[in-house]
Amino acid sequence: ASGKKLNKWNDYDEDEDGKLTEDDEPRACGVCGDLAKGYHFNALTCEGCKGFFRRAIKRSTQLRCPFLNKCSITKNSRRSCQACRFRKCQAIGMKREMVMSEVEVLERRIRIKRKKKLEALVQLSSQQQDTIQELLCGHRSSFDSAFYRFSGFRPMDRNILHMSEDDQSPSEPCSTSSSTSSSSSSSSLSGSFDKQENVEGNPDRKSSVFTALPHVTDLVTYMIQDIISFSKSLQDFRSLIMEDQIALLKGATFEVMQIRFNMVFNAEKGIWECGNIIYCIDDAVRAGFQPLLLEPLLKFHHTLRKLGLQEEEYVLMQALSLFSPDRPGVQQHSVIDKLHENLGLTLKTWIDCKRTGPEKHLLYPKVMACLTEMRTMTEEYSKQVLQIQDIEPDVISPLIMEIVS
Repeated sequence: ASGKKLNKWNDYDEDEDGKLTEDDEPRACGVCGDLAKGYHFNALTCEGCKGFFRRAIKRSTQLRCPFLNKCSITKNSRRSCQACRFRKCQAIGMKREMVMSEVEVLERRIRIKRKKKLEALVQLSSQQQDTIQELLCGHRSSFDSAFYRFSGFRPMDRNILHMSEDDQSPSEPCSTSSSTSSSSSSSSLSGSFDKQENVEGNPDRKSSVFTALPHVTDLVTYMIQDIISFSKSLQDFRSLIMEDQIALLKGATFEVMQIRFNMVFNAEKGIWECGNIIYCIDDAVRAGFQPLLLEPLLKFHHTLRKLGLQEEEYVLMQALSLFSPDRPGVQQHSVIDKLHENLGLTLKTWIDCKRTGPEKHLLYPKVMACLTEMRTMTEEYSKQVLQIQDIEPDVISPLIMEIVS
């Protein structure tokens, strides 16, 4: 543990950057035994020995012991022999090359002041605050995390096959036992898909291929309706021409849906807790979707959930997906590009202002990487919906088909 702390403070030799935190146990200075304040010049020392070593390095005359070069250095006697004190500093590992020159010290202090000044200047503008509030209002009015409004749906049938002589038991429903990684869920997914392929190969049993499809269709239709309501609650969206509104919705619906599903995703168990209904990845298999989509999708949910996003960050992520200027059919490209740019800056400023800890500096690029990852899945999702439609032409709702067409 002490080695890690040593490395942590190796780069610091001035001011108070090398101080131990309140959580650290009191430690003794390696030179004189006084209370150590932190790691300085590669060793754990008190403030007095830290300053002494710096002054000794910078002095022009050589230190000499008036005795036998064996003086005992303690808190009370450390001033009696500078040569032996300096020799002990070197013995515990203090390094002269880590002492900065006066110019380097000045430059470092200027950098610190500049950084603090910049951090003080970073704050959300009133326009950015209004944007976040509008997004939160639209999200809360259109997304019910307990899924109370989701009613009148066709029941979930978690059987893949009807029972027959060679298959005496239906498949297991979603398991709520802990799943420590997405790889275990992927193996379950593959097993379920193998069963599905066996059924598709038997024309006499095709009617029972996608037993979960009616329920999943109702769920997706419900989610799409809420996403449309969310979009229409936004002034910037309503101000666009109708052709662009349609183009943006077609491009973003799958992505916004997954962002919302992620808010109820239990990464530990690999399930989606939608109020009283619990879904697992196998439910999508039973609805006809294939591993080419589902395996990266499950991995995406684990990755995004681990970021621990706040509600504000989730809604900004939805808006960034919605206002993507490169969607097919978009006409007001420059207008939407400006909206997207402003939303990105708002998210970054929010993170800089509201987040703490070293991980905050990587959060924005990680969120943007998740959005990019979803873009690669959207096309595959549409392709698989159309394939399912070919097999079960009377189940998928017209609203879903309009979105993926």
